[in-house]
Order: sequence, then C-alpha cells, then structure tokens
Amino acid sequence: MEVCYQLPVLPLDRPVPKHVLSRRGAISFSSSSSLFGCPDPRQLSQRRGAISYDSSDQTALYIRMLGDVRVRSRVGFETERGGSHPYLYVDFRILHSRPESVGPVSARKIRRLLSFQRSLHSSRFFQGVPPQNPLYILDDDYTGQAKCMLEKVGSWNFDIFLFDRLTNGNSLVSLTFHLFKLYGLTEIFHLDMVKLRSFLVMVQEDYRSRNPYHNAVHAADVTQAMHCYLKEPKLAKSLTSWDILLGLLAASTHDLDHPGVNQPFLIKTNHYLATLYKNTSVLENHHWRSAVGLLRESGLFAHLPLEDRLRIERELGSLILATDISRQNEYLLQFRTHLDREDLCLDDAGHRHFILQMALKCADICNPCRTWELSKHWSEKVTEEFFHQGDIEKKHNLDVSPLCDSQTQTIENIQMGFMTFVVKPLFVEWARFSDTRLSQTMLGYLALNKAGWKGMVQEHASSGDDTDPTLEEADSDILPQESQVL
Repeated sequence: MEVCYQLPVLPLDRPVPKHVLSRRGAISFSSSSSLFGCPDPRQLSQRRGAISYDSSDQTALYIRMLGDVRVRSRVGFETERGGSHPYLYVDFRILHSRPESVGPVSARKIRRLLSFQRSLHSSRFFQGVPPQNPLYILDDDYTGQAKCMLEKVGSWNFDIFLFDRLTNGNSLVSLTFHLFKLYGLTEIFHLDMVKLRSFLVMVQEDYRSRNPYHNAVHAADVTQAMHCYLKEPKLAKSLTSWDILLGLLAASTHDLDHPGVNQPFLIKTNHYLATLYKNTSVLENHHWRSAVGLLRESGLFAHLPLEDRLRIERELGSLILATDISRQNEYLLQFRTHLDREDLCLDDAGHRHFILQMALKCADICNPCRTWELSKHWSEKVTEEFFHQGDIEKKHNLDVSPLCDSQTQTIENIQMGFMTFVVKPLFVEWARFSDTRLSQTMLGYLALNKAGWKGMVQEHASSGDDTDPTLEEADSDILPQESQVL
C-alpha cells in the first residue's frame, strides 16, 4: 500500500523538497539545500524515523533518528537522554530567516505525528473525532502475497526470506505484529497499537542490517519458529498469555544490536561491552538491556503496574540469557534430567518458564532443521559472518578465532560439526519432551541436511578439491568456541 504523507506547514527557509520517499512506518528526506550543512556529516548515519513537535517549545522540531534518513543541520546534534538513538534538534527561530516570513506558527497548526501509519487519519484525530477503524492502516500493510503467507505462518516450511522481500525488508515488524494480534495479546494486555508498532520498528532498526546472519531477518525467523513451538499440544494447553507474550518478545529481541562478532573477539579487543558485563554472557546481556531500553522508550507497557513491568523485564532477561550457547551443556543436562525423572509439571510457572527457555534455544539454532534450501542459505550467511570476523582478526594481527579462518575451514565441515555436537543433542531431547509430527519433521530434515553436506564434502574430494574428507566429523573441543558466535 502506497500512501502520500502530507507534512504540516513548517516555517523553514525553504519548502520541503519534492523528493520525498515514503515507506512503512517511516519517511525519508533528501535535500541539496545549503541550509542543511553539517561540519561533519559522517556523524549522522542514514537513519529512519518519525517527526514530532515538543509541545512545551513550539519553536522546535524533533526528528527521531531510526533508520534511513540522512539529516544535516547547522544547529547541532543532541544525544537522546536515556536511549541509544539520537534526536536532531532543529530550532525554527534559526532556520526561519526569510524576509517575507510571517510570525511564529500558531499552535493550531502544530501537530504531533504519532505514527506515519496513521497519517491519513491525522486530521480527524487532531480534531478530536475518533477514526471509524483505527487499525485500518496497520491492517492494510498485509496485502497480496505477504498476507497469504501470514495465513500459513505456523508452517515449518515458512520461507522467511521470501516474506522479507514481500514486506520490503519489514519481516520482523510484520510477522511479530501479526502474531500479537493472532494470540489476542493486544486485547488481553490492552496494548496501544501505535506504541506496539513503534516498538517493533525500533527493534527492527536496532538489528544491524550489514550483518550477514545476525540481523532482523534472523530475528523474524526465530520468532516464527517460536510460534511453531508455542502451538505444540503440550505448550498450547499449558502456557498462559503472559508466557506467550514473553516468548514472542524474547524471540524478536534475542539478538538485538548484535555486532556481528563473538564474545571472545569482544574480550580480546577490550571492547567496552566485555568490561561492562565482566566477560560473562556479554552479547546476551547487551541484547537484553537493549530490549529493556526500547520497551521503556516506547512506553509499550507504561499502563501496567510497576511490579508487572519489572517482572516482564526480569523474565525477558532470563529467556535471552538462556540463548548463550556456551552454556548449552548446562541447559541440556538440566533438560535431560527433568525428562529422565519425568518431573516436569507445566502447571508450575517455573517449569513453564524453563520450557520457554528451551523452546527459544531450539528456535535460535533451528536452521539445520529447516528444508535444505532454507538451511543451506542460513549456513552460507553464518559462515560469511564467521569468516568476516576472521578477516578482521588477521588484519589487526589477532589470533583467528576457531571456525573463523576461511583458509582452513569449510562451510561443510563447520555445519556437520555444529549439527552433530550442538543441534542434534538438543532436538533429540526436545522430541522426547514433545513427541509430535513437528519434532520428527525437524529431526528428519536435520538428518537429510547433514547427509547433504557430507555429500558435498565427498564431491569436493572426488573432484580433487583440497577439502580433507577426514574433517567431516568436527572436533567437539572447538565447538564451544564456535557456538559463542551464534
């Protein structure tokens, strides 16, 4: 759906450029005017966001920097208080310099654009007339083939790459928003639709699109997998709406602002995050804290009691921290012990939370259990990210991390080792817990995909490739190091 957004009249020295690009949840500007000149334009990366007015100062315009907009101002650049995103502060009194200009803008003309998604309803909204269908614009985002795909969002063969293309790179926002509605979470928790959309847009923007693997598409894929697990009979009849809310939030934010390198890299380069979190679950702590920051900034749960908000943040952290795959054996042993003793009781809130942790861990590394086409595509992306880190380490004369050296490692051997020592043990136990058609399907794809990689190793060997077929069973001693990248 294409919408032409109409901006309020601004007392700027020049009119808004005609070249205005509209996209879902955002608006982009381009201007060659010398009015927008910055001493160092590089300090403003391309961002996407929204525009709002400060009601206490009607001479100021605040531009929320969230995505693809490059805005330059001679007035200055301010860091947003309490958040990771900057505000650009533009003072109308400085920009308004035309001799023929009239007095200051009247309060009547100053509007706060709550969401560009609701721009068509803005005039009625600010006149105090409630729109007839407040969800119309939001719902109409799902059109054509993307809408058809969402009708099958519970299918294990869901192609997240195709869905991302159909949604113009907004797979995480579109899918997660749809699932919140599907589970009735917006009604149960009285969530404001605009705040929810704003939160999801901020989450999607905080994933680094330059990462080949740890990006918003991966987060959308994990969220879709989590939805498949939440539908499993044992979970569907036991989990509460609170559990489902936490599960979807954790899945969508579990790798938020991932830098594209692993924890050992951050430690040996003395990165500030490693110091901040004392070299313990550095990335996972950062993902969690980043998610909490966006929750508070968006005000998504501002209407809930403080005790409930703190509980959400605390339990969200517990789920995200469980994705630290360097602690894989710890969680796997605990899971296996529960299954051996048959003492898991999903009427117990603590046990339900533990199952959510295991479900999120499965969703996070479920790529080898997808169809060959999807699994191979993900494998290529994660290997590209590994090798990119190795290239950086070589460039700076650092020890190359295991599995990150493109000259000694191959995608086939990396994947076969990962499947053998990390993925299979976890999904075998999950199948013990939830012995369903989905569990058997995942194990079946895992076996087929491993055979596919093994066949490629043998093919390379028979064609005279340098790949050593004896490496097809990876050394388990190096897997914990490799696993920290994920």
